[in-house]
Amino acid sequence: MSANLRSVAGQDEAGLLREIHNALNGLRYGAVEITVHNGQVVQIERKEKFRLQSPTGSKPA
Repeated sequence: MSANLRSVAGQDEAGLLREIHNALNGLRYGAVEITVHNGQVVQIERKEKFRLQSPTGSKPA
């Protein structure tokens, strides 16, 4: 997964909420971490997990 650099300087609250919403959009299993430094959001990190299911009818090893 690659990181995207986004400018936070001058970003309003609505812009930050939009970025957080984008990080949460479609996330089924995982976490969104928001890093704050000196009272400003400096990073939004999305960690996504994929749950793999065994094919129907097969027993786990």
